[in-house]
Amino acid sequence: MSEYDNHQHQARHNVSNDQIRRALDVIHDARSANSLRQEASQYLEKIKSDEEAPYYGFKLGADKSQAAIVRHYGLSLLEHAVRHGWADYSAEQSILVRGWELDLAQNVTDSDPFFLRTKIATIWVEIAKRSWALDWMDMDECLVRLWEGSLASKELVLTILETLSEDVFGHEDATAGLRGTDLNRACVDIFTPMSVLLEQFPSRETSVNVRYGEEGWLFRMAELLNWCNTGGQAEKACAAKLLVTLRSVISWVIPKSISASNLVARLCQCLASSHLPVQLGAVDVLYYLYNHPRFSDEDFKALVGPMYMHDTVELLQRLYQWSCVDANSIDEEKYLLSKKLSELIYNLGRLLEERPDLVPIDSGLDNFLRLLINVAKNNSLQVSITALHVWVKILSSERLASSTPVASFMGELLEVCSQRVIKYEALPDDSPNPSIIFLNEDLDTMPERHAFLGNYMRFCKTIVERIVQQQPADALYHILSQAEQVITHLYDGEPAFSVQTYSKTSVPFLKLDAQCSVVEAGLKGSSRWLIGQAEGAVGQEQEVVIRNLKVWCERILGLNFEDPLVEERVVQLAVGFATGPLKKDTEFASSIFEYILNIQFLDNPSFPAYSEAVKDLQGFCIHELQRLAMKFADYLITIFDDIEGKVTQVIQNTPHDEHLRSRYYSILFIITHRAASVDPGPRQERLEAFLQPLVAQWQNDVLTNSLSSFSSFCELLGCGGIQQYMSKRALHVIPDWSMHLLDDEGKEVQAHMQHALERLPLRATKAFLSVSVEKLDQRSPPFELACRLWEKDIPLILPNLLRSISQAHAFHDPQNWKDLPPEMSGIVRRILTDRFWQVGISTGSRDEFYARVGDTKNTVEGLASSIRATVRAVRETGYKLLCYMSLLGEHFYSYKELPGPLSQALFTDAYALSTHQMAVMVETIRPVIENCPVASRSHFLPPILAALFGELDSKASVEWEKIEHRTREEAAGRVSLDEEMRDESILRQMTYSSVMLVVGLLDPHRPNPPGPETTNGTVPNGLAHVEHGNVRSFILGTPEILKPLILFCTHAIRMRDTRSCSLITRVLGSLVPEFETMGPIDTEVREFVSTEVLKACITSLHDSYFVDLQKDLAQLIASIIIIYVPRTDTPKQILLSLPSMPPEKIDRAIQKLYKAHQNTRQQRAIVLDLLEGLRGVSISEQGKIAKSDPKKVRSAIQERYMTVDVQADGQEKQPSPYLGGVADMFGQL
Repeated sequence: MSEYDNHQHQARHNVSNDQIRRALDVIHDARSANSLRQEASQYLEKIKSDEEAPYYGFKLGADKSQAAIVRHYGLSLLEHAVRHGWADYSAEQSILVRGWELDLAQNVTDSDPFFLRTKIATIWVEIAKRSWALDWMDMDECLVRLWEGSLASKELVLTILETLSEDVFGHEDATAGLRGTDLNRACVDIFTPMSVLLEQFPSRETSVNVRYGEEGWLFRMAELLNWCNTGGQAEKACAAKLLVTLRSVISWVIPKSISASNLVARLCQCLASSHLPVQLGAVDVLYYLYNHPRFSDEDFKALVGPMYMHDTVELLQRLYQWSCVDANSIDEEKYLLSKKLSELIYNLGRLLEERPDLVPIDSGLDNFLRLLINVAKNNSLQVSITALHVWVKILSSERLASSTPVASFMGELLEVCSQRVIKYEALPDDSPNPSIIFLNEDLDTMPERHAFLGNYMRFCKTIVERIVQQQPADALYHILSQAEQVITHLYDGEPAFSVQTYSKTSVPFLKLDAQCSVVEAGLKGSSRWLIGQAEGAVGQEQEVVIRNLKVWCERILGLNFEDPLVEERVVQLAVGFATGPLKKDTEFASSIFEYILNIQFLDNPSFPAYSEAVKDLQGFCIHELQRLAMKFADYLITIFDDIEGKVTQVIQNTPHDEHLRSRYYSILFIITHRAASVDPGPRQERLEAFLQPLVAQWQNDVLTNSLSSFSSFCELLGCGGIQQYMSKRALHVIPDWSMHLLDDEGKEVQAHMQHALERLPLRATKAFLSVSVEKLDQRSPPFELACRLWEKDIPLILPNLLRSISQAHAFHDPQNWKDLPPEMSGIVRRILTDRFWQVGISTGSRDEFYARVGDTKNTVEGLASSIRATVRAVRETGYKLLCYMSLLGEHFYSYKELPGPLSQALFTDAYALSTHQMAVMVETIRPVIENCPVASRSHFLPPILAALFGELDSKASVEWEKIEHRTREEAAGRVSLDEEMRDESILRQMTYSSVMLVVGLLDPHRPNPPGPETTNGTVPNGLAHVEHGNVRSFILGTPEILKPLILFCTHAIRMRDTRSCSLITRVLGSLVPEFETMGPIDTEVREFVSTEVLKACITSLHDSYFVDLQKDLAQLIASIIIIYVPRTDTPKQILLSLPSMPPEKIDRAIQKLYKAHQNTRQQRAIVLDLLEGLRGVSISEQGKIAKSDPKKVRSAIQERYMTVDVQADGQEKQPSPYLGGVADMFGQL
């Protein structure tokens, strides 16, 4: 028996201080053996359960002769006793423990380490949360007595007040939540001056008095701040601590108490301090003060108005100028001040825009606007973006935008934004550009950078747009002159254009792209300005602006461009002119149409980058021609013969690309379809002539036979011999396919697949079907014509379309590749795993990724890529065709025999799809579900949704289990972290897509899709009886759908994606009240929720991964208990099955939940308190990783500019904890 075990046999009162110290030394000594360290830990833990542990803790904590680590352990004993034993203490014991804490607090000195003083403050707050304003009525007086002591005592009081504020108002603290609003009221009482309390609440309850003195803590703190500002270093340090406390309380104190304490003036004095931490703290407090959502007029004048006065703005200006840093020598603390100051200025600008009428007449508004301009010019985009955001608000304000002070800064602001509209993400990371250096300092991940730069560009463009709207002639002259100067001198100082060295991110293109973006913003502004003019009144200024725009555009189109990407950007700009401010000039639009049709660039396959750009240009030109055809069909029909001749000529010049040919024909289809002046009879005949060849292809017996079996489907795609080729070349033993060149046979197979895909009618049908229904009002004549055109063709297309989707899914199942030997079965997954670039996960940029893909075209990897692309085209084009058909409403959904075959085609082999491919399917077919008319729900949705949620549940559950297994393997060093991060990110996307589908379907406010009304608003015969409830009510009343959906939701609670889990808990929370009645469906669902959903919630609550979701999980648990326990005993039985969960504890919690029926925060607190022993602890609380550097912690406004698409928790990925014991918690059922 070890010495620690022997010690347990000693008397309780003989706990040895030396023994505790030695145990602590063993634990903290890196040289200690694990077994000895474990024994020491067990010994120290056992002491906590001793009845005398609080006394031991007090004696150790108060003994200043002990080492700090021993004193800290002693204080931990006392804290543990308060946290876990207070409810069982008698009144005498509570008074005794509280007396120990007061003794500890009264004896705090400067020599005590900071962590000991913090622990003493924590114990104080833990006691206060349990007894203040109940049986501890003189706490405020105790704090005031301490406040009258040394600086160390004052700092202790500040820490106590800060911690109390955070637990009561800031955090979802369970103990504070159990007290309801009592602690909130008590805090407001002691912080507010008595005069303000009497004025604000003249009839307030006074029978329970918790305050001491007239001043209140806000006034005391303001006075201390004033005193500290005149003191030395110790006082300055105290001021910094005081400001941290003020930051915590400033958002909830009564605004009038702030003005009564003269706090704003004290904070402005701090801005002029020579002590940087004091300046930072003051800026922080002011930021949170002015982040207040709404001030009364009186409070605005008293608290906000002074910030616009000349002296205050000058102070802010000087502080800002001093805080600016050089990108090549960044002073972190000054740079942090610069960022925080810009956020404060943002809040002041926001308040100015919201309440300009309350800004003092004699304020320095011009100076404040000058400050905004200076901040906008900052080389750090993170500093600059807040000022740009304010300028967007100001220029969007009718009152401010037209004011003289704002107008005087528009020219300078236009110049700033014009210079900043560049693609920063295209610049290399090692660029000497100061903005890039700051970006590298501020943003760690690519998702953050993309989102941030997207927001920055949007603000710049919006400002340009608003300025042009206010000053169209002058602003456009500046913008167009500057753009023409750049465009006509693109290659000045740069190497001449060369196909051999072609790059999509060349400097000339980036310069042109920036100017085009500025011009496009100007076009939007000019369009808004023209719309705002009197209807039909075209004055001289309008005529001049329109004429100048037209002349400028024609001049640019007269230039010759060798770069296809430059030409593409110019085309996009020209179409913006035609569809924007010049949209009434149909002849101009016709000239743009003709210009695009005449564009010719010769492809050069020898240079892949250039060749790809030429193909992109061709596709983009067709898209823009389609846009113009939709917009100006009535005019283009008048010159239809000329257009048809030109389109026919272009088609003849592209004989080897059936997809491009069909897209060109679709332009003629659009004009004929949408022009109002064409006679109905000839129009329909001509349109049917476009479609008949396509329909004939779908009905072709050869196609039908080719889709009848897997082998014939492979032959159809041109890859019938691919299995034999792979076996013959033994591709499974080649480690890196990208390094192995294709032989002639492989190249022939690759070419054959491309040709075979072009012969299929999929993409051509998509081209015509999409332009038939896109961007059309469902009551417009063109849409009704589209319905008549496709109504009779859909039944002819659907059978083979569904077969093609089914076979494309089956292609992913290795069991269908029967010609491969067993040892090569794994090669199928390798071939069919998509390569794609993903923000934040993939290495390198998007362009670099596509360049690498292009470089492997003639390798085995290139052959695999061709196979993937071919099958993907069949699969995803099939999905899109279903989506376009769904827009036809009842003309698609009314086929009674459709749901079964459609469900089989989509889901029978969906298990074989990869996670990424499943996510694509969910997103793509989502409209097919959402567009279902009310009349067709009962026969269409049940088989589709039941199969879909069954597949999603199975796929997600299996894949998350694989991730869990691989995480454990990674912890053992057997899995690539990059590979796991990629797979987990993709799985998160699939999970989120699936969850968003659930959220959309169960949204109680979601409107029904357009019904089968006729143009006169009447309902056709036979449909008047149809139930028009929303889709949520339909699903809840259809067990066939509801059961797999709730099962998926239940499993989603355990899926390790916080975003999805949070949404699902709220969805389930909204469903719980739906099943409180006693119907057969209600009873079954209620029992399932009371069992399986409750178990899943408790299990996730136990998992430290979900620590940030404990609030959501607790709310769902509370809802289940409150609503279901009166009707079933199941939730209570589940709770009883948990370890250390006595019935009386559960009964007390249930009764408290009933009483807190309207207080959701208190409900959560009761549940968290009930399950305290089972709740997970965050990784940082466990001490496994260091807490975030305060300098790196982002404010809410910074986070707002960085919306991230992928999961980014800000924590390192941790191995999944072993939760085997959690499964056993329910073993007693």
